Amino acid sequence: MTDTPLLIAGLGNPGEKYARHRHNVGFMAVDAIAERHKFLAFRPRYQGLMAEGVLNGRKVYLLKPMTFMNVSGQSVGSAARYLKLPLAAVAVIHDELDLAPGKLRVKTGGGDAGHNGARSITASLGADYKRVRIGVGHPGTPEAVHSYVLHDFSKADREWLVPLIDAIADAAPFLAAGDDPGFMNRVAVLVKPPKPPKSKPEEKKPDGI
Repeated sequence: MTDTPLLIAGLGNPGEKYARHRHNVGFMAVDAIAERHKFLAFRPRYQGLMAEGVLNGRKVYLLKPMTFMNVSGQSVGSAARYLKLPLAAVAVIHDELDLAPGKLRVKTGGGDAGHNGARSITASLGADYKRVRIGVGHPGTPEAVHSYVLHDFSKADREWLVPLIDAIADAAPFLAAGDDPGFMNRVAVLVKPPKPPKSKPEEKKPDGI
């Protein structure tokens, strides 16, 4: 168990009109983690809203940047530097166009796949932080991306979104433990619970027994 605190930043845009947008799924995730694990209330810090708590025995800071998505690095960078956290102790939850709706993947480092929030954080801190990518699907053409991510999840989307956000909150202690495969597996199991085994039909007893 590491003594280094973990910073989990969920990305989104501030304000009620953005609250249910696909781009705000990171905010949704950290809100769910905070509620599930009884974090302290979110308070203004580092150009964002921050809540403190403990996951799996590790001190965790949850951050929602209030800088708007495209300059998320201002808030996340400020928090990471002030708290003197190495990049290995920074995790960012964000929407991912290149993953099918409802899919979740965790990776460390790499490119930003056109995500402006991730690009801003990379510019501020470097690329080697952890990314928890929540698939929202792609609208089909580059021209449609802007309006797609800045639009509410559909009613059909909520059928996978609500269970997924709940599963992320449940599995968050694995993330704090640095067990990325365990985190992804726990989410997958919760979102798609195994089917109960089929019961064998009762054998027909011969007459007279």
